[in-house]
Amino acid sequence: MPTRHLRLSVVLLLATLPQAALPITVSGITPPDTVALDGGPLLLNGAGKRVRFVFVDVYVAALYLKTRTNDPERVLGDPGPKRLTLTSLRSLTPDQLGEALREGLHLGNDPEAYARLSSRIDALIALMQAIGTVPKGDTLTLDFLPDGTTLVADSTHPEGKPIAGADFQRALLGIWLGPKPVQADLKQALLGLPP
Repeated sequence: MPTRHLRLSVVLLLATLPQAALPITVSGITPPDTVALDGGPLLLNGAGKRVRFVFVDVYVAALYLKTRTNDPERVLGDPGPKRLTLTSLRSLTPDQLGEALREGLHLGNDPEAYARLSSRIDALIALMQAIGTVPKGDTLTLDFLPDGTTLVADSTHPEGKPIAGADFQRALLGIWLGPKPVQADLKQALLGLPP
């Protein structure tokens, strides 16, 4: 009898862990299992595909954390470091990227919060313009550092100035992980959960 309880406990424990422990391939993109940021490793928490208008594949997003979790509030509340990568599945213009980010930030924030973030949202949109068109297969990297700094990079070189504020980090990650995500099944995938 105790053996049965032990097996059941192990099965239940494993069922609650994020599913990102194994290599993940999404639309032919296999994000690395780990990345280095802020002097230490981050683990792949989950990855999924952003789709617009039901049939337009946009990018593969991958979320990296110090410790895997399937709790969105834990991710949003953790000061980091954290990384979100967006690997383009089609060519994306700076206007498309900027509009999508602005739309996601608007969706996830009340008008007062959005107004408080407006200068930093403008800085993010300016970074998208500086990066220019992101060709198919290229990766946009969003790094969230413990001091509240957000860094944006295209492939291997950083672009523009860092954007300050833990509130901005939470709002930006909220596009994908907040209560009103841009795509519910993508949120589930980034959290390492089944759709």
